[in-house]
Amino acid sequence: MLVALVVSSLTCLGVILTSIFNINFKIKDSTIHVYWMIALVGALIVLFTSLSLSEWLSALTKSGGINPIKILVLFLSMSLISIFLDELGFFAHLANWTLVRVNKSQISLFVTLYIFVSVLTMFTSNDIIILTLTPFILFFCKNARISPIPYLVSEFIAANTWSMIFIIGNPTNIYLASSFNISFIDYFKVMAIPTLLTGLVEFAILLLLFKNQLKTPIIPNQIKLEKENMPLTILGLSVLGICTILLVISGYFSLPMYLISLISLGVLIVLSLIYFLCTRTKPKVVVKTLLRAPYEIIPFIIGMFTLVLALEKFGVTQSIANFYGNGGTSFVYGLTSAFSANLINNIPMSVLYSSICGFANESIRLRAIYSSIIGSNIGAFISPLGALAGIMWLSILKKYDVHFGYLDFLKYGCIVGVPSLLVALSSLLLFI
Repeated sequence: MLVALVVSSLTCLGVILTSIFNINFKIKDSTIHVYWMIALVGALIVLFTSLSLSEWLSALTKSGGINPIKILVLFLSMSLISIFLDELGFFAHLANWTLVRVNKSQISLFVTLYIFVSVLTMFTSNDIIILTLTPFILFFCKNARISPIPYLVSEFIAANTWSMIFIIGNPTNIYLASSFNISFIDYFKVMAIPTLLTGLVEFAILLLLFKNQLKTPIIPNQIKLEKENMPLTILGLSVLGICTILLVISGYFSLPMYLISLISLGVLIVLSLIYFLCTRTKPKVVVKTLLRAPYEIIPFIIGMFTLVLALEKFGVTQSIANFYGNGGTSFVYGLTSAFSANLINNIPMSVLYSSICGFANESIRLRAIYSSIIGSNIGAFISPLGALAGIMWLSILKKYDVHFGYLDFLKYGCIVGVPSLLVALSSLLLFI
């Protein structure tokens, strides 16, 4: 037990430090992050000292409950479909089309961008939206000679709030909900109103925060983009739409969500390759899409899952659940999960809390799960450590010489995040 505790603590500390200082190395044009290696090394130590191989394989491949393989398949499949559309320039063209149609008022631009990011996040992934639109926002604001800070902060917060509404909006949603066999539609029934109320409150706060900076008039400039491949874009949007519909109804037909997303991705790749074969062109979009997939999340999730498995074996996660008790469940699980996300990142936090929720009393378990999901999403914009996207987001701003550091992130994150978290957790009580 002591070895598992020490190794898990040191691994989490290592993940935190490598994330704060953005430690990575480059091989040719590829950047390799170190955080997942720390998680993998910690998992290997635990595997050789505290777990048997049979215990590990059994937990990794079991048919029900927490199965990280199925969850990873669901997340990676949905990410690849979104990346495919991004490689075709769909998001950039859509953003360009939207932004150039606002008038000279920054308020209109601010509202438009917030709605735009919120809607896209619902159907794709918050991380994809943040990493895709951030460079575009920087280019646009530079050309229009306006401060990018209001739009960057709004983008990041909107993406990590409206990602709560659907199960596919965030890998943490997928992990926690899928671990307890919560269907797409059941998830939506509970999270729709809390997400809506939280989004409205935080938008009002954002407007108050940036009202002075948004008074300067602008002249929107259209950014020149490469011509879009319409046949493949239509194909990508069709696959995404059908996949989303099937995910919605999957609970009624007992269709595994991971299988729906995997088949959808397979259909997209096969039809794309047929298109390239018929047009006698190179399948560059498919290759780039596959190369851009966040594969590092695989060893990271499995590594953190292994650590949690060891802690669960020795009764640590059950002790935490007992300590939390049955009173004030929404706020206990919601606040502690958000805080934990900013200590160890929201993905390992979700792995940890999936086990803690599993030991919670059955009468409060659902509330504990949804509260933890809220904490994993809103906790992501309280500090850069809250999510991997936060670390990557800050590195993009640094690359473009935008002065926005850790303390700036923390200031805006706390001002918006704390009331947002309280609103979301309070409104959750209406449904569970």
